[in-house]
Order: sequence, then structure tokens, then C-alpha cells
Amino acid sequence: MRSSIKYIAAAIIACSVGNIAAQELRTGYFTDSYLYRHDLNPAFGNEHGYISIPIVGNVNLDMMGNFGYEELVRKNPLYPNRSDKKMTSFMNPYLTNPLKGFSSGDNKINGQLKLSVFSMGFAKWGGYNTLELNTKASFNVRAPYKLFQFAAQASNSTYDIGDVNASAQSYVEVAAGHSRQIDDKLRVGAKIKLLVGVIDANVSMKDVVADLKGTDQWTISGDAQSHVSMKGFKYLSKTKDYNSKEGTCDHVNDIDTDSPGISGFGAAIDFGAVYQVNDELTLSAAVQDLGAIAWSNDFYATNDAKSFTFDGFHDVSVDSSSPDKLDNKADKYTDQMLDFANLRDKGDDGSRITGVGATLSAGCEYVIPTYRSLKLGLLGTARINGPYSWAEARLSGNIKPTNWLDGAVSFAVNNYTANFGFLANFHSPNKGFNFFIGMDRLVGKVSSEMIPLSSNGSISFGFNIIL
Repeated sequence: MRSSIKYIAAAIIACSVGNIAAQELRTGYFTDSYLYRHDLNPAFGNEHGYISIPIVGNVNLDMMGNFGYEELVRKNPLYPNRSDKKMTSFMNPYLTNPLKGFSSGDNKINGQLKLSVFSMGFAKWGGYNTLELNTKASFNVRAPYKLFQFAAQASNSTYDIGDVNASAQSYVEVAAGHSRQIDDKLRVGAKIKLLVGVIDANVSMKDVVADLKGTDQWTISGDAQSHVSMKGFKYLSKTKDYNSKEGTCDHVNDIDTDSPGISGFGAAIDFGAVYQVNDELTLSAAVQDLGAIAWSNDFYATNDAKSFTFDGFHDVSVDSSSPDKLDNKADKYTDQMLDFANLRDKGDDGSRITGVGATLSAGCEYVIPTYRSLKLGLLGTARINGPYSWAEARLSGNIKPTNWLDGAVSFAVNNYTANFGFLANFHSPNKGFNFFIGMDRLVGKVSSEMIPLSSNGSISFGFNIIL
């Protein structure tokens, strides 16, 4: 457990290594037989009831951003004549264009994971009802271009880096939903969710400036803070001689946890509406995850000394043939970032409350009058989550060629990139079996470790029984 938690910290605190708010398959928003449309808009019901196959009923993994593996890990220009390592990091001083691919503004990665432990839907009490038990996790990073420029080049005397943010959150969700027809045009729905918190971590560095001190040292100034809410969590510190007026002091260089478990409780609500304008045109809108979690603890660390000496970042070669060596390299990168943050453990600061991030959706659906098995849909989505907020517009074509197959293809543009998506939904005409698979973002090339070279990709699939 200590090892896995350490890599969560590596992703959070390093802010340049990463990857997982709850993601749904938005390509399926307008696909009538897609059983989990109610997770996108609680006003949607289903023609039939269903029960999920535990754990594999609805699995969603999604990542999007404007930098990723192919920016961080490069081909080693010294291979094979002067090095036996094929790959290196963007900090290798022999690279001709180390900053290729990085955005000149903020560089972001948002990762999302949802695993449905159990889900069911059924018609009763004048409408359609759903019960769910889900696990959700999110991971977010925002790092300015100047941070990567400083790490790769360090050729100027001063770098006004700005703000660096990273967060991770994980919780279990118990949800109950109900939707019903109000009249022949309007349908409404809502979900109430009980949230059981596992971990919430947030690291921020504000107004960071690096000034050259001598020939190979830097004076780093800024305000760094770390808040972690997790049962059994603790920071590990080491003593470091800063060779400055600070003298010798302790700073955080690792983390540990003992018996993680329930760390907080909260609640959230979804609500939505669907309005059928006429036989061809339908409008819809929804709000998801409007809520918060109250955490029982807040393990707090900060940089008391707002100015300190830093030796700079150093390249570490990458040996993709050995997972153990990759783990060791990750440790070394993490150590460098922890030195850069210069955090001091302040212990448990008591309880705190955090949001889970709300999602707003609005949809417009048009059925082709001459071929009613085909319809077009336009879906707008906005994720409201502080510095990690994003917005997306997705156009989809939805078709039902047979009574056992329907699906969709989509094209989306968001803050980071443009992507194609698809959904294939296989199901019995009445009672029986359902299987779906889809992507909101097609996964492109991957590394030898099966890591997507781009930070954009998703996969959703599920096995369910139709009642």
C-alpha cells in the first residue's frame, strides 16, 4: 500500500507525471437503448428494466489534456553511440527542441475513473427508478509552460513560473434516482447520492519565481501548500542543510499510510429535464454532482520559508525494458519535485469540506423524418471544478439499424483538443443480455509500456441483464 500511495503522491506533487471526476460515455447521450443514459441526465428512463453484472456492468476510464507521455519522454539523442538507453526525459540537455508539444499557457491533464459495483433500473411508482453503488476517482494537474521551460533549459537568470496545481479525489457513491413523465412533452428526474470519502488531496504552489543564485543554484520563492484528507495518512520528512539563513530543517520527502478507509461523508444531487418540442425535435438539460464531502481530517504541509535554495532539475534516463527501473526513475523525479515544493509537515489541521465538481449538460436531438432510425444530437458539457474546469461541444449521429444493435459516432471539440468517439450497443430485443463498448476519445499510439502517447483517450464498456 505504501508503494501505491507513493505514486499517487508522485502524480499529485510532481505535477508532471500523471493519470484518474466521474466520467460517463457522452457519445451515448442520444442512444435510446444505452442503459446508462440516466447517469448523464437523470430524467432519462429506459424501455426495460436491467440489472448489472457486478463490477463489470459499467466501467468508464477517461483522460484528456494538452500534454502527456510523448512530451515528457523522448527518444534519447545519445543512443546508441553514447548511451544504452533508448528513451530519456524532456530535460535531457542534448535534445534540440525539449519543449516541443507543451502549451505556451497552462498545461493540463484531467483523468477520470468510474467503476459501477452494482446498478439496476426498473419501472415503478409512476416512473423509472435506478439504484447504484459506484466507486469514483479523479486526478487533475495544471502546470504553466514556464515550469517546464525552467526544468528543461534553466538558461535565464529569472523565471516567473506562476501557479502550479494538482489534486486527486476518490469516493464511493450510493445513488437512488427517479424520473417521470409530467405531461406528453415534459419529463423530469433527479438522483440523491450519499458519498463516502476515501481520499482528497490538493497541492498548490502560487506565485512561484526562480532566481539564479551563483552558477548552479536557484532561489525559489512562492507559497506552497498541501492538504490531504485520508485515514492513516502521514508525511515523511528528512533533514536538509539549505546552506542559507534557514540553516538545517526538515522537509517532506515522502508519504505513508496505514490502513486507509472511510475519511469523510457527503451528499450530492443530480437533476434534469427532457422536453419534446415535436416528433422530430427534443431538448434536454441536466446538472450532475452538485454536492460536497466533509472530511474528518486535513493533513497540512506548507513552505514556512517562502524563499529557499534549489539545485535545479536533473534529467533521468528512462529504461522502458524494466518496470523496476521505471519505478526507480519515478522515485527520483518525485524527490526532485518534493525538493522544489519544500514542504514542512504541520500535522492534522482538523476537518474540512471540499466539493466534488459539478457538470452541466444541455442537449438538442433531431430525428431525421425520412429515416427515423437515424437522429443527430448536439451536446454541450461544462465541468465546473475550479482551475480544472473545462467545456466541450459534441456532435453525434445515432442509428438503430436492427432491433438488437444501436449506437453512435461522435465528434467533439473541448479546451484541449478535438476527438472522435463511438458507441456500439448490443442487446436482446426484449429480455436478455446487453453489452456495450465505446470511446469518447479514440486512443492513438501507445508506448512499449502501453501508455497512450497523447493524454487523450477513453474506454467504456459494460455487461448487463435486461429484465
